[in-house]
Amino acid sequence: MGSGAMTNSMDDISQHAEAFFIIGSNTSEQHPVFGTMLRRAVRFRGAKLIVADPRRIDIVDFATLHLRHRGGTDIALVNGLMHIILKNGWENKDFIANRTENFDEFHETVMRYTPEKTEEITGVPQAKLHEAAEIMANAKPMAVMWAMGITQHITGVHNVFSLANLQMLLGNMGVPGGGVNPLRGQNNVQGACDLGGLPNVYSGYQKVADEAVQKKFEQAWGVPLNPTVGKAATEMVPGILEGKTSALYVMAENPVMSEPDTHHVRKSFEQLDFMVLQEIFPSETSAYADVLLPGVSFAEKDGCYTNTERRIQKVNAAIPPQGDSRPDWQIISELGKRMMAKRVVDVDAAYSGWDYRSPAEVMTEVAALTPIYGGVSHARLEAGERLQWPCTGPEHPGTPILHVGKFARGLGKFHAVDHVPPAEQPDDDYPFVMSTGRVLYHWHGGEMTRRTNGLSKVYGDAMIELNPEDAIKLGANDESYINVTSRRGTIQAQAWVTQRVPPGMVYANFHFPEASANILTQAALDPIAKIPEYKVTAVKVEKAT
Repeated sequence: MGSGAMTNSMDDISQHAEAFFIIGSNTSEQHPVFGTMLRRAVRFRGAKLIVADPRRIDIVDFATLHLRHRGGTDIALVNGLMHIILKNGWENKDFIANRTENFDEFHETVMRYTPEKTEEITGVPQAKLHEAAEIMANAKPMAVMWAMGITQHITGVHNVFSLANLQMLLGNMGVPGGGVNPLRGQNNVQGACDLGGLPNVYSGYQKVADEAVQKKFEQAWGVPLNPTVGKAATEMVPGILEGKTSALYVMAENPVMSEPDTHHVRKSFEQLDFMVLQEIFPSETSAYADVLLPGVSFAEKDGCYTNTERRIQKVNAAIPPQGDSRPDWQIISELGKRMMAKRVVDVDAAYSGWDYRSPAEVMTEVAALTPIYGGVSHARLEAGERLQWPCTGPEHPGTPILHVGKFARGLGKFHAVDHVPPAEQPDDDYPFVMSTGRVLYHWHGGEMTRRTNGLSKVYGDAMIELNPEDAIKLGANDESYINVTSRRGTIQAQAWVTQRVPPGMVYANFHFPEASANILTQAALDPIAKIPEYKVTAVKVEKAT
């Protein structure tokens, strides 16, 4: 199973959880529909809500408890909570004995995170740690939700292990209203991962390095395949200046805005031999493209998305493709045919594998080669069936809750994980910490949202959140512009003086090219997932003159 998938469904969590633990997710701004469901559960059912976030985000207004930990101290915080749970004997002993392994090594690590040590690392008072642990122990089932505030660290994978440890410790896995629930950051990132948009797997998380898997796909596609794991985007771009990447095919992505350390990205793209960009609008990245392929928007295509709860959703084109644009699957098929024709003498054989007549046919091939999608078809979706993978055959109803009775791997494994400080710490030259993310009104590089008049009227320019105490020291107010500088560059934007951020922290977004937080961020990567540490950057902040 992919580690980045909600184990439970949104309606299940909002209806059955007695408590919610949100960490590293600005749920009401980044997942507004689910955020509303959670707020209603708090208001009308009396569910308890604990929010762990360095910022006082909007959903904190509905929280029983706000744990305001320092950025980059998630593991220490969760280990500290588990320490208190174990000290009081509040763990689910039956679940641990019957459904998990490696408990002793995990236990030894967690017992080092005393409330005193946890407060020292995280800044969260011991009384609040005790209060949170008690809610978690008594309000069951509890659902844990997180987003990129957990994963975009050099310890991203270990942060996720830590939250899985917590839910196994409490026995909140495989039950309605429980589970570990990463909220995916965009409408089809789950589907892209499910269908092999990762460097180490084919569709359905079938490992590239597994010989049997490789043989299966070679047989189906009639070509030899490479068994080595590929590169993540965060390795491909730096690879340009190292002479390891000579061409890029960029599709529906704007890396100049979304990758860390923008100056380095631009410098790399200037050196790149060849870039193909498939897009719906000219973007900051299109300036570097040699070939532009006009794709279509969501309103002009048929097909499926898979959302954050593993639910496959059918979409139908509302209007025909505009101008010379074409649906992505058609463009890719055409490219596939032409590339095969260059390689294969028998042109008929070269064409056969790419001759799709509709997205429904693509889905038929996906189902044939992907066990977790084995029962998914456009016909079933159009008939109104709610299908969540794994859906293994035509009669299978889909799986609203994962790990019921048994984990996919058999026993759930406890991981002993330790706190590792962020790659960059504040110092005398760069005394502030900057965190980064999105705002409610804009999406990512702003390709569509910055072109929407209504949204631009509400939020038309970049703003940087600054604590009132820091504003006084800088002589700044809401009318002021401030310069934020890291070891990689400087951005200037209007200050938003607010208690949302604690003293010593600023928060910036990357929606606007002239003041994108990614000019300042660094390409320090999680060694396993290769995700950059966007969430903690050492900066200095000055009032602009």
